[in-house]
Amino acid sequence: MIRIALADDHKLFAKGIESILEEEDDLQIVGIFPNGSELCEYLLENEVDVVLTDLNMPIMDGFGVLEFCRENKIPVKIVILSMYDDEKIYKKCIDKKADAFVLKDADPDELVFTVHEVFEGRHVLNFERVKKQAIQGAFFDAFRMRYRLSRRETEIIQLIKEGNQNKEIAEILNLSQQTVETHRKNIHAKLQVSSRIELVNKAHEMNL
Repeated sequence: MIRIALADDHKLFAKGIESILEEEDDLQIVGIFPNGSELCEYLLENEVDVVLTDLNMPIMDGFGVLEFCRENKIPVKIVILSMYDDEKIYKKCIDKKADAFVLKDADPDELVFTVHEVFEGRHVLNFERVKKQAIQGAFFDAFRMRYRLSRRETEIIQLIKEGNQNKEIAEILNLSQQTVETHRKNIHAKLQVSSRIELVNKAHEMNL
């Protein structure tokens, strides 16, 4: 289970993030804080794997959280959330050793993907990629809406495209093999395909 702490002074946004992440079987929100100061106090006493922090907050902002965690050597991955598509802000995040940067209007799947990536020790810091998030997110959402796919189903489609079998997918997503098989049956029905090859071809056609 990946333990996540979130700092954002906008309660509705924070609750939205919580509902998105807790749809995933392996993600758990352990605390939501209205500013960086309260978050940092919590981090001193509690184990957290990934921090999601807004940049603009009262008392202590996201950069303050970054500085505090790095100076105190708190072993946590830090994802910056920002509504500003600004290269200067982005470069400052790199300078202060953020692990990832996600735009607030990115697709929810982008955030889920980023949390998993940083937890595994990979950085998601590529400004050109960040700039494309909104466009890619809109396309990805359109694909999901057209076929009424869940986030988990689109994730499984991607793993199938990469050549993974049901057992491997189950291990990667920390699911039972039976659950993966059920998801695959639902995917086949929604995309109106009858085999792995047809499924992969459909995904390629849609540029997924």
